[in-house]
Amino acid sequence: MAWKTLDDMDLKGKRVLVRVDINVPVDNGKVTDTTRIDRIVPTVKDILAKGGKPILMAHFDRPKGKVVPEMSLAVTLPALEAALGQKVAFADGGWDAAVATLAPGQVLLLENMRFFPGEEKNDPEFAKELAALGDIYCNDAFSAAHRAHASTEGVAHLLPSCVGRNMQEELEALEGALGDPIRPVAAVVGGAKVSTKITLLSNLLDKVDHLIIGGGMANTFLMAQGHEIGKSLAEAEMTGTALEILEKAKGAGCRIHLPVDVVVAEEFKARAPHKVCPADACPAEGMILDAGPKTVANICAIFEECETVIWNGPLGAFELMPFGAATYAAARQAGALTDRGELITVAGGGDTVSALNNANAVHQFTYISTAGGAFLEWMEGKTLPGVAALGG
Repeated sequence: MAWKTLDDMDLKGKRVLVRVDINVPVDNGKVTDTTRIDRIVPTVKDILAKGGKPILMAHFDRPKGKVVPEMSLAVTLPALEAALGQKVAFADGGWDAAVATLAPGQVLLLENMRFFPGEEKNDPEFAKELAALGDIYCNDAFSAAHRAHASTEGVAHLLPSCVGRNMQEELEALEGALGDPIRPVAAVVGGAKVSTKITLLSNLLDKVDHLIIGGGMANTFLMAQGHEIGKSLAEAEMTGTALEILEKAKGAGCRIHLPVDVVVAEEFKARAPHKVCPADACPAEGMILDAGPKTVANICAIFEECETVIWNGPLGAFELMPFGAATYAAARQAGALTDRGELITVAGGGDTVSALNNANAVHQFTYISTAGGAFLEWMEGKTLPGVAALGG
């Protein structure tokens, strides 16, 4: 990997422009989940320890280039100060003066980048304004690296640049899982629709040894194979694509694993009466809401023989009890193998992280990405502008 890290930079006395992601959930003016704030702490602390002056750039919500008071980053200050254990200066204007008066050991947060039209347009002039505030640029926001914005891509071309600790960890984890993994590698891909993950599935065929398909996506593959799926969620128009993916997998030496048994109910609601049946025998009035126990056993056996697992998407309708059983059981097995040092596990995506949390397995995984869209685009094999601009 060609990008530089904080270890490669002389930060003493330097103004360090740090792009972070603190776009956190807020309720009644208070941050309700500090995960993203907690993850930037190592970078800020390292810059301070090396004598640098951290100037934090971030976005919050979608103000679309206009000043929206309720989308001010000021709301994050209490949580940010608690995480860092020190006061944080805030500049909603007069950035030049705020930076000029920044003393060693202090941290400065700039107002929401997306209040400025030049941010999302990646306007060169706005990028120059930002670059003039710093001596070094550090990107610690992998979750925003798929956006070619002024603070994520434009400014990286104007200053000596590096990645922060959070982004470094993310890039190393993903590179280790897909770029140069320890084999055999399995990918678990779930979710509702094949249409939203065609690029992902196609990219993985050449990169993994086992591709485990679950969720509503699996129903489309079962339909493509001629199986009855009753009233299950599926995309009939995507069956041809599903067959193409199955055929390409053979040529790529990738084994695709679909459910062999399924959990079926007649209603899409929590605790609906349900039963297990073979994957090719869904009743006409039934809908597939989860993978069955034999499928789970097969998945766990695959994990046993693999060295690396990358996971995006649940195996069933996990948000409805008890149709998260397959996802939770597989997650716990992956977590247990990781705990024993027998498996490297990397997972990402909002639903995936929620499901792993529900399974109490999230802390066992080697790496959990909070990057959302950037994680998915990386898995799809796309070039991320914010990473490419750093030389990676």
